[in-house]
This record gives sequence, structure tokens and C-alpha cells, in this order.
Amino acid sequence: MSSITESTIQRRRLLVQGIVQGVGFRPFVYGQALRWSLAGFVYNDSQGVTIEVEGTPEALDGFQRALNEQAPPLARIDSVATELVHPRHEDTFVIIHSHKGSERSALISPDTATCEDCLRELFDPADRRYRYPFINCTNCGPRFTIVQDVPYDRDKTTMRVFPMCPACQAEYDDPLDRRFHAQPNACPVCGPQIRLDVWSNVGDSEIVGTRLIASCPSEQLTWEQWGGQDAMKHVPTGNVDFITLAAGLLAKGAILAIKGLGGYHLACDALDEEAVRRLRQRKRREARPFALMVPGIETAQQLCVLNDAEATLLKSYRRPIVLLAQKMDCPVAPGVAPACNTLGIMLPYTPLHYLLLRAFAKAIEPGRPAALVMTSGNVSDEPIAYQDDDARKRLFSIADGMLTHNRDIHMRCDDSVMRIVAGGEQFFRRSRGYAPEPVSLSIELPVPLLACGGHLKNTFCLGKGQKAFLSHHVGDLENLETLTSFREGIEHFSRLFDIYPQALAYDLHPEYLATKYALDSDIAQKIGVQHHHAHIASVMAEHGLSEPVIGVAADGTGFGTDGAIWGCEILLADLTGFERLAHLAYIPLVGGEQAVHQPWRVAATYLAQIYGDAFLNLDIPLVHSLDRAKWHVLTQMIQKGINSPPTSSLGRLFDAVAALLGLRNEVYYEGQAAVELEMLAASVDISEPYPFFIAEQTPAKLNVSPMFESIVRDIQRDLPAQRIAARFHRSIAELLLAACIAARKQTGRNMVALSGGVFQNLLLLEQLMKRLEEEGFQAFINRRVPPNDGGLSLGQLAVAAARLRQL
Repeated sequence: MSSITESTIQRRRLLVQGIVQGVGFRPFVYGQALRWSLAGFVYNDSQGVTIEVEGTPEALDGFQRALNEQAPPLARIDSVATELVHPRHEDTFVIIHSHKGSERSALISPDTATCEDCLRELFDPADRRYRYPFINCTNCGPRFTIVQDVPYDRDKTTMRVFPMCPACQAEYDDPLDRRFHAQPNACPVCGPQIRLDVWSNVGDSEIVGTRLIASCPSEQLTWEQWGGQDAMKHVPTGNVDFITLAAGLLAKGAILAIKGLGGYHLACDALDEEAVRRLRQRKRREARPFALMVPGIETAQQLCVLNDAEATLLKSYRRPIVLLAQKMDCPVAPGVAPACNTLGIMLPYTPLHYLLLRAFAKAIEPGRPAALVMTSGNVSDEPIAYQDDDARKRLFSIADGMLTHNRDIHMRCDDSVMRIVAGGEQFFRRSRGYAPEPVSLSIELPVPLLACGGHLKNTFCLGKGQKAFLSHHVGDLENLETLTSFREGIEHFSRLFDIYPQALAYDLHPEYLATKYALDSDIAQKIGVQHHHAHIASVMAEHGLSEPVIGVAADGTGFGTDGAIWGCEILLADLTGFERLAHLAYIPLVGGEQAVHQPWRVAATYLAQIYGDAFLNLDIPLVHSLDRAKWHVLTQMIQKGINSPPTSSLGRLFDAVAALLGLRNEVYYEGQAAVELEMLAASVDISEPYPFFIAEQTPAKLNVSPMFESIVRDIQRDLPAQRIAARFHRSIAELLLAACIAARKQTGRNMVALSGGVFQNLLLLEQLMKRLEEEGFQAFINRRVPPNDGGLSLGQLAVAAARLRQL
């Protein structure tokens, strides 16, 4: 080896790991080898990319610097292992066919938005891919959603059924071409094609001189009852401009199912109140906000107020939905985001989206913002539809037609949802554009692991080495369809990343379907992780924290170690365990899950706990509207301990105050009352908190009875609801701060980790972060996974690994 080192010519073998397949990395390597006059080869394998380069040490050093400093935009290099090998005295550098090794550690790129180069070609009449809805290159397009296996080659994707024409094949084979080994490479001659199916009349629309359907089917009919595929009438193929026709239908008030990268959207004109109302009614989504897609930043600025960070995130190649503050004169139909002062906005991320939005803008009145509702293609509580036949059956009663295509989606993947908060990014949902990119861990996992996540907003997490592969958004595990998606996702990730877990982690709640899946698993080693400990551990895993922290976990529901429903917990936590230092004082959650849907129950319970039966004489609207007979029954349930588990949930306290202020007695989705309370409070700046006290016992009790009494007095004095809501938010921030100060005094710890769904409340989070900083704390929040239950699986994985290392 010493003789090689001393030679004027060296040969180095490099194993590059990270996201380096399907992102133009091999042609980049080829170009750099030519630039530095190096010989050798490069190929993909199941571990990443293997390179052998031969030349002078100076040229080899320059080549390796370029690998790290000038890699393609979608590449992410995690490691480069280098060794010297014997020179071969070659005089060329070549790209050779992929190798399939026994161990897989190659990473798959997320799906990414259409790049600027492809956009220029898309709208260039002289380009052979002019207006082709599936244009892509190594810098953009589908990845994760079409990959079936690794190494990432065309025959292991859903594009394998489209043989390339000579022109596309020549691009694919040319190492200096932007489409070299771009696995989804295609053109109008050889690639996927779109199709427009319409089964309802929309404003007597006519296409190619033929009425679409003679009569609109009853909304009560199913796909099969209507006649299924035999009854389908679709526009004939040929030179018909399906996208312009679809845009015209949307402009006339139609609801269309549109096939995207990871599944179907349901789309309609966001400024058409009647279309939005029909979509809500048919989709059975009474109140949860819809996401919008707009052509560009300029349209987003017509609807919302954007800062530079929000604009950058909106335009990023990951293209998430970004939550933005609505303008006062926003023309979007009120039904898009009822009772919200924000809108979820995204920009187009496929060529089809770009073409559709441009055509829609031409089909509507000049000067009117072109904004389409683009909500998940499903019925409430079901997973997003992604297979064509299933989508036709499930969306038939919702949509008037379908703009689809024949490139199959292998793995469903919903849109990611994010916002800018406290100086950085925060996920509400981590999915398309981010999954399956791993979260890097600061320590090595002792064995391959699976973490099953929670019940709501489920994700699972598979890990090995120092990588945690958090899944795409699976959804609420409320039905067989979503559970099936959960199971299939685990199998797919296991195969893609060669992770066959030897241990698994799960939530302690015995009725969660993810927990039942774990307990039924053949994997012998099972590790139960308390819900709120997992929340705090997710923050610690993200930030590489190993020392104990003060954890503030705040959410709606989590199964506690004492059998109660926890939800406002002050913990001293490390990755192996936790001590419960304090929590919100318990109240009975009368009716259990029913109280989540009917916040008035929680408000009445707080009032009864504070005032006794005398609360029925309070001169406030909630008491006036109370059904006394129903409350009598609930009182009996509380007294007899029937379906009235104790809860310390902060989410339920927000619900109670919303009900007290008359905002919401019943909710259509979890957190709706709290969201509306935050919206109400956002316009008022309050510095003075309501009173509260902390009972010094073990664990300490955070008592909000004085706060509730003060709110009642303010209601009786007819103070504005906005002012009460704002003061309540300020009070909760001060209460949690006081609990942290007490915890620091008790433990000597100064680092605070905040997690749980309550910290999706922008107003509360920013107030608390500011106050913690003023008091000298180091505060950490989730940045790479959601603070809601979508981040649980990462925390479960970290806890399970830490406990296994102790064995």
C-alpha cells in the first residue's frame, strides 16, 4: 500500500451514501471525472454509488472536493468512504450498469417539483415536449411514488411499461445529457398519456361537439349501480386538449378528480362558493379547511400576506402546502377555510398542474385570481385514492369527472403541510417532497427497529444504523382501508431500505390499531413507549440531545401510566425514561370520546368542579343553553365513574374555553374548537394573564380554576370574546413558563423540549418561546417532524433504541 501512496498515480474507490440515485449523480460524477482528466468508472448499487477514479493525487483531491461542494440539487451526500486500490492504468471513465448487492442502504429521493429547465421546455412551442404533462429530468419529477425496488432503475419503477422511443433512449444513454438515466424519462411519442372522463353535466358543457352525459346521475348511486366502466363515456383520444377542457369545466363550477404524484386531488374553483359548498357536502368534510393551488407567488400574494421565508418555502422544490395569513379582502370563498384567518397554499409541482392552472387562468374572467381547491381525493377518514379503478369507484359520487393518466402510482403520498413559526419551519404533515428522506440520528441504532406510531395522523418509522426512515402520512387509523395502507407501507419501506426489524416500539394505548398491530407481530422484542415521552423524545432525537431535558408535552389525548388520559405534562425526560414533575389538574372526561366531539361537556365539567351545582345559576350563555336533563345524566355518570376517565388534557381545556365563549359546542374534527379560539385571539395583544396556581405536591398540579372563574366574570361583564381568548392564550403561556421555572428549580435542568399537537397553536408557541428565552431557557421544538402525533414514531424509535442499549 505504501508504494501506491508514493506513486504519482493513485486509484481511489469511493462509496458514496445518501440520496445519490435518480438525482443525476452519476452523470455529475462523469462530468467531474472528465474535468479532472481521471479514468475509472461509476455505478449504482444497493448501498449507494460506487466510484473508482485514477489520476494524480491533486486531481483526485479536486474531484472529491467537487463531489461535496457541487453535487446536483436533489442529491444529499451523507458519507463518502474512501480507500486506495491498485491502479489499472485505464484511459477512459465510464458509467456501468447498476449492481445489486446483498445489503441495501441506498436512499430514494422524494418526489420533487418540475425544475426550471423542464418548465422552459414545457412552454416552448419549438420543443418536442411542448405541453407534455409528464416532462421531467434527473433534477425533478416522480421518485418515491413510482419506485418498487432498488437499485433505482427504470425496470423497478411503474415506468417500466413505457419503452422509450429512440429520441428518449438517446437522452437516457448520454452521460452529458440532463436526462441521463432519468428513470421517468418520456415524451408524447412513448410516454404516459392523459384522459378526461366526465359523468355529470356541468353547465350544459359540450366537448368535441358531443354532450358529455345525457343526464347527471343521482348522488345516491354508486359506481357499480350506475353501470361502472361500461357506462363510462370519455372524450376520445387523439389531438384533443384534455387539460384545457378540464380547466373549462372547473371554470363552469365542476368538481374534478385530478391524478397527481401520490394520489388524486379533488379540485374546484376556490372562488366559486356554490362549487365549494357542493364539494364539502359530497366529501362529507363539514369544516376542516381545504388546501389551494395557485399558479405562482403573485397569485398567492393576492390572497395572503407572505414574508420572505414563507415565499422561499412555497417555491422550494419540495412544494409543501404552506399555511399563510389571509388578506382582509381575500376573495376566496368563505367555505374554503371556515372560521380561519389562514389559507393553506401550494404552487404547482407537476407539469400537469402547471398546464391546468395556466388554462384555468385563461378560462375565468380577466383579473380574477386563479385559485383551485386541491384537497385530498378521499371521503373523510379514508386514505387518499391513488389507484385508478379504486379512485373511480370512491370518488364517483363526489366528482363530476376525472382528469387522469396511465402512469401508475406505486405508493400513495399525501401533500406535506408546513408553516414558518418561531424563526423556522414547522410541519403539520410530513409527506410528499420529504418522505422517504431519512432523519439522521446522532447515535447508532443497536438493531434494526420499527416504531408503529399513534392512532391519529399516523406515521411509522423504520430505522437502522444512524438513519430513521419516517413514513409518509398514513392518516387516522380509523378503518380497514387505512390500516391496510399502514401495513403495506411498512412492507414497502422494509423492502426498499432492507430493514427487517428485530425489535419494535408502540404506544401504550391498548385500543390503538397500531398498538394491536405491534402486539400481534411475530417480532419478539416489543417496547411500549408512553405517548408524551415519545413526543419529547422526538424533539431530542431531532436535535441530538442526550442529557435530560424538561419536557412540556401538550395535546388532546395520550394514555398515561396511571390509566388516565394525559395531555399537559411537565416531564424530566431522557431517552430511556421520564419522571412526571407536574400536570394539569385532572377533570373527568364525561362520555370519553364523545366529550372530544362535544366541548360543552368539558366546559360544564370545569364549571361544576369549580362552582358545584351552583354553576347552573350562572348568568352566562353556556348555562342558558345547557340541556339540564342531559347534564343530569352526565352528572350521574361522573359520580358513578361510568365512562368518565380522568384527564389532564390541555387540548380539552382549549375546547372548554371555546365552548364557554360560545364558539363551538360540537366539533367536526379534533382541534377545531381550539383552532377557532386561536383565530379569535390572534387580533388582540394582551400582556396580563389570568390567575392560576401550582399546587406543590408530587407531581405538582397546574390548577386553572382561578382562570376559569375570571373568564366567567369577564363573560358576565360582556367583555369582547377576542380579548378573553387572547388573555387565555397569554395565561397558558405563563402557566407553562411557571411550570418550567419550578422544574428547573427542582432538577437544575435548563433545556426545555416542547411537543404535542397543542404546539401547532402559533400564538401560544411564539408567546411561550419568547418567555422561555427571556427567562434564560434553551428551548427546542420539532422542526423535522410534526409536533402532533405524526412525529410520535420518531420518538418511539429513539426511546426503544436507548432502552435496548441499556440491556
